Amino acid sequence: MEEMEEELKCPVCGSFYREPIILPCSHNLCQACARNILVQTPDSESPQSRRASGSAVSDYDYLDLDKMSLYSEADSGYGSYGGFASAPTTPCQKSPNGVRVFPPAAPPPPAALAPPPPPRNACLTCPQCHRSLVLDERGLRGFPRNRLLEGVIDRYQQGRAAALRCQLCEKAPKEAAVMCEQCDVFYCDPCRLRCHPPRGPLAKHRLVPPAQGRVSRRLSPRKISTCTDHELENHSMYCVQCKSPVCYQCLEEGKHSSHEVKALGAMWKLHKSQLSQALNGLSDRAKEAKEFLVQLRNMVQQIQENSVEFEACLVAQCDALIDALNRRKAQLLSRVNKEHEHKLKVVRDQISHCTVKLRQTTGLMEYCLEVIKENDPSGFLQISDALIRRVHMTEDQWGKGTLTPRMTTDFDLNLDNAPLLQSIHQLDFVQMKVSSPVPAPPILQLEECCTHNNSATLSWKQPPLSTVQVEGYILELDDGNGGQFREVYVGKETMCTVDGLHFNSTYSARVKAFNKSGVSPYSKTLVLQTSEGCNFDTQGSPYSQLVDIKKMVAVAWFSFDPSSAHADIIFSNDNLTVTCNSYDDRVVLGKTGFSKGLHYWELSIDRYDNHPDPAFGVARIDVLKDAMLGKDDKAWAITEGGITKGATVGVLLDLTRRTLTFSINEDQQGPVAFENLEGLFFPAVSLNRNVQVTLHTGLPVPEFYASRSAMP
Repeated sequence: MEEMEEELKCPVCGSFYREPIILPCSHNLCQACARNILVQTPDSESPQSRRASGSAVSDYDYLDLDKMSLYSEADSGYGSYGGFASAPTTPCQKSPNGVRVFPPAAPPPPAALAPPPPPRNACLTCPQCHRSLVLDERGLRGFPRNRLLEGVIDRYQQGRAAALRCQLCEKAPKEAAVMCEQCDVFYCDPCRLRCHPPRGPLAKHRLVPPAQGRVSRRLSPRKISTCTDHELENHSMYCVQCKSPVCYQCLEEGKHSSHEVKALGAMWKLHKSQLSQALNGLSDRAKEAKEFLVQLRNMVQQIQENSVEFEACLVAQCDALIDALNRRKAQLLSRVNKEHEHKLKVVRDQISHCTVKLRQTTGLMEYCLEVIKENDPSGFLQISDALIRRVHMTEDQWGKGTLTPRMTTDFDLNLDNAPLLQSIHQLDFVQMKVSSPVPAPPILQLEECCTHNNSATLSWKQPPLSTVQVEGYILELDDGNGGQFREVYVGKETMCTVDGLHFNSTYSARVKAFNKSGVSPYSKTLVLQTSEGCNFDTQGSPYSQLVDIKKMVAVAWFSFDPSSAHADIIFSNDNLTVTCNSYDDRVVLGKTGFSKGLHYWELSIDRYDNHPDPAFGVARIDVLKDAMLGKDDKAWAITEGGITKGATVGVLLDLTRRTLTFSINEDQQGPVAFENLEGLFFPAVSLNRNVQVTLHTGLPVPEFYASRSAMP
């Protein structure tokens, strides 16, 4: 039960609680300690005086102060200390437990004198959670006394069978000499003469030896908690909304008259059951934590044994080498020792952290079990909610990966002594555990590799005699200009189609296989030439054959793209013919985009009614789809009002010269329509319901442009 002792000590004085009171934040304080840390605020700084004096503080500040009132019906009675407008700037100190406390503005009154009532404006800050609250005219008497905690402390002290100490000594309590049965206080001789003189009314009190007083205290009936608002009334019901015991008078005329209440005994049993259930889960976590600590301690021994074994192996390997290896041997041993220390440090830190948490958990469990043994329903219900929350929070803290080792016991390193003596200075550790050999490089199936427009399909397979397991493949392509490779596919399939390539460009492609052990080794150089025009030039690499893909065709085949077109566009003829069901202009793009090369396509006018003025040209992918082509800066187009049914419009995009040229019925319309074109362009048409056009692709360059291109 030693772990529970921290739960029984005041955070201010560091001693066992004496006359503990329960704060609204569910923490406890000795009544004397609470009196010592009271902060008195001048009347001029009270909310009422500040409102009357017209201070610059807004009404919201007064609302915040009202919310911190202990006797507010709708609030818990506490707020953040930093937000309290009238809190003094007195420097804080630390209690024996290391908790920050705020000292009073003046020293406390002598113990022999009755403490004066607190001033009208006084606040108390919890030393554990640092929440502040404002006291009313009753002062500390407004807080309920935690008699249940007193009973737990009495049993704990009796179980320790230690010498009884004086309860009034401020520093290092001396051994008690007597106990007053009426005051129920243990005194040493100096404190008895100072605080309990044998004269006046105190002369009639009976003083007994401490041992006899302990027995009489144990046999005395437990005091029944009384209502803090009505001191003559005992608690008889439990307010569900305020989560506190109340008396009969509170229900009749107090602030609980409209609240939901339940029987005190029933709620006592219910909360005891809830706390017991919460303790069951926490007990399982504590058991797992103990087993985890055993595992961690075993890991320390295993790490030490593995370290010794590894060092011996390393020394044996290094001693077998020539004198040139000795200097390197010392460096490798240093690395092993660092790894050893690092593993031990991680595990020991985890042991220390887990031990502290387990001690706190065990202390909380023992304290909760002692609380459950109490037979005071009202006292139990005053702290049961807080204890249940703490138990759940502690259990949640154990469930966030804290019971998983942060370090393995194995040294995943191995010394490779195969290199020749001339490579001695490159000697280093390699990975020790290899589950299986690395796979062989894949073989590209050239007969299944093909190209179409601006896409390429590659196929590969593993060597027939390879028995090494392969987990996947990585396909890489360069940028078409001999630049760096980039991954375009990672997966288990052995065929991949890559879209969006440049026309009339040469790409280098390579494939490698991988598993848990690594990637493919270097392959032999192989050069292949296919009949379809794909040039395969293989080079030594950790991949398969390095394949250069040269486009076979100089023309593109494509159709209109329904996925990017306006919803009013109507498609037919395998997406080669389009019209529209709207009188407004709608845009449709081709499926293929161009960024390099020379490309030509034609559009035939199948239907042309009432001079609809369609537009033909190229556009970006994000062009407006509900306006005539060319109305924004994302399209370049021609609009000819003289077009009739049966006419053919040609569009020639030369991205080498970065120009766009148009023709009608094979007659060029002007020299060049647009210049300085750069980027990715898609064939585009805008039309309405009075027009129907059909797309023709895969056409050679017209003679008028071919002859001009041939000119120097």
